Amino acid sequence: MAPSSTGPQFDRVDRSHEQTRASYNRISRFYELIAGWSEKKARETGLARLAASEGEQVLEIGFGTGLALTALARAVGETGRVSGLDLSEAMVSLARTRLERAGLTGRVELTAGDALMLPYPDRTFDAVFMSFVLELFDTPEIPKVLNECQRVLRPGGRIGVVSISSSGPRTLVRRLYEWSHRRFPHVIDCRPIPVRTLVESAGFSPTTPETISMWGLRVEIVVADSCR
Repeated sequence: MAPSSTGPQFDRVDRSHEQTRASYNRISRFYELIAGWSEKKARETGLARLAASEGEQVLEIGFGTGLALTALARAVGETGRVSGLDLSEAMVSLARTRLERAGLTGRVELTAGDALMLPYPDRTFDAVFMSFVLELFDTPEIPKVLNECQRVLRPGGRIGVVSISSSGPRTLVRRLYEWSHRRFPHVIDCRPIPVRTLVESAGFSPTTPETISMWGLRVEIVVADSCR
């Protein structure tokens, strides 16, 4: 995997979206055991920073088993609406079951699809949320995903991104993690990315990210307003 030839330098992703979809379909039943608990603090911090409120229309991209969807559905209340998009049909099924058990299906619409082409009209949402998703896309795809987010956001809308960050020193833990990603990309599929730089380059307002530690890695929580 070669780094990008222009812009910020970080690893490429060499698997197709179909391979990614098949992988998450396979691990869907065990995903929370693998990552749910370890991502909890970062995900909840991102949701708190996003601060979805009563009556808002919110989109979550890559919702997995639906842990954040339930929090967003409660936040927007009966007058709001949450849409969820995930590449994996198995994740859609698991998230739907979670929402049914929580009595929140009436507030949430789930779709199996690809964030490179969001199936929503322009200026639909007040906010977009992604948690450990943006770093799964190949380097040239990330600006396209963020541009799609810009398209579906209303004027003054905001984006919340939680991702493993390539900012800061390359510690031993980070070097080992990056080596594991290069050696076993179908197992360690998230790689560190320059989260704030990418978000700002897509036309979102400058922001000061909140940084937390996960397994000794830096995780950036970036919430920024659309400037379009």
